[in-house]
Amino acid sequence: MNIAAIRKRKNSSEKIIMLTCYDYSTALLLDSLGVDLLLVGDSLGMVMLGYDSTVPVTMEEMLHHCKAVSRGAKNSLVVGDMPFLSYQISNEEAIKNAGRFLKEAGCDAVKLEGGIEVADKISAMVKAGIPVMGHVGLTPQTASSLGGYKVQGKDLDSAKKLLLDAKAVEEAGAFSVVLECVPAPLAALITEKISIPTIGIGAGPECDGQVLVTHDLLGMFEKFTPSFVKKYANLAPIIKDAINNFIEDVKNDNFPDDDHSFSGNSEVIEKLKWGK
Repeated sequence: MNIAAIRKRKNSSEKIIMLTCYDYSTALLLDSLGVDLLLVGDSLGMVMLGYDSTVPVTMEEMLHHCKAVSRGAKNSLVVGDMPFLSYQISNEEAIKNAGRFLKEAGCDAVKLEGGIEVADKISAMVKAGIPVMGHVGLTPQTASSLGGYKVQGKDLDSAKKLLLDAKAVEEAGAFSVVLECVPAPLAALITEKISIPTIGIGAGPECDGQVLVTHDLLGMFEKFTPSFVKKYANLAPIIKDAINNFIEDVKNDNFPDDDHSFSGNSEVIEKLKWGK
């Protein structure tokens, strides 16, 4: 998978598949299944690091996880999420930090949140040779200024702003854009109006692709599940049952048994007993 191949999926019958990924073993699994894009999202702050939001996530934390995912991804395109304040300060700072995702962490591209207000940052990165994915609609890093985690673009003014944001991201040179928590008809219109692929999350079926947080999809994160998430499994109770069974087996001396232990040389043991 490469940037050109993603661009060709625009208005294609073959939808783009993107999932979040934060570690090597999960990268191996998703890569083997043909997932197009592995997003090392700053959502790792909540599902992996226990933060209350994505805001506290640092560059070093992002690079650490991106390195692990890059080691496991042989075919999927790896996209690193730029954390809060890693690109907003200046174009120079944005290029420097984005470059670290490619140079140090082995990512193929970066993603950053915002529309018109970050278009100059996207343009600067692209001119520096860094592939960029945009992200408009609900932008978690600035969710508090948007009134919280809720659907964006419901009235005329905010819908116009979203369309202009998507166009600004396109014109700045991004190869695709995530639309998060956008009414389905508006997401469909944006998808029609811009020439780069749209990847939806809570944005209806007409986008050129879809992304979900893998822990949500698998039912592994019980603290909160967004309403737009479809759970394809509910692994948390299964994992809990397995751990409880292990605890009980150990407490009752049922594990390890002979099948899960190594046999020794009885003659050696006897000699050790008698100090020989």
